[in-house]
Amino acid sequence: MLERMDLFFEARLDGYDEHMRRDIESADEFYPFTAERLPAAPNCRILDLGCGTGLELEELFLRNPSAKVTGIDLSQGMLSALKKKFVDRDVSLIVGSYFSVPFGVDAFDAAVSVESLHHFTKEEKIPLYAKLCRALKKNGYFILTDYFSPSDEAEREYRNEYLARKAQQGILDDALYHYDTPLTVEHEREALLQAGFTTVEVLRRWGQTYCLRAGR
Repeated sequence: MLERMDLFFEARLDGYDEHMRRDIESADEFYPFTAERLPAAPNCRILDLGCGTGLELEELFLRNPSAKVTGIDLSQGMLSALKKKFVDRDVSLIVGSYFSVPFGVDAFDAAVSVESLHHFTKEEKIPLYAKLCRALKKNGYFILTDYFSPSDEAEREYRNEYLARKAQQGILDDALYHYDTPLTVEHEREALLQAGFTTVEVLRRWGQTYCLRAGR
């Protein structure tokens, strides 16, 4: 059964960090790798999309304790857990959808998202990425670590199954529901470039999980 996105994560808060580290392949590698790609400059400003409990921030704050992070997530419980981890760090948290929350203009040195954006279509992502691109300062960049479909056919199958489940449950609203519908890396790259980023490169791969860097 599909669950609304915020309720899905609220229901799984207990043990979430342990699950991500234990059950997600190569998580022990891609979380620190992602953090190491973020700016090390003192007082840099970083936007985290779908920050959850802040697993990607643990290594960041070890490397750069003065970083100023704005985190956006649908789950109040996740954000409360994040805040408890980093009580002595400069963290601003916003409960809401990164599709609707304003990011500002030229506000951040970098942005990051880990294991959050694999629920949306290319068409949904382009305006989000355009908003994100505007929010980055000159020479700013976006680090995206997520898992991707191995083929166009697999991408279509994920999406069709999601739509079929919505129909079976009689879901008619536009709320966000939890079901993985990852794009291919090529379609992700196209979305980022169409949104205004000038470069997109693959930094590393772990199976179907990739770390991408999109430069403004």
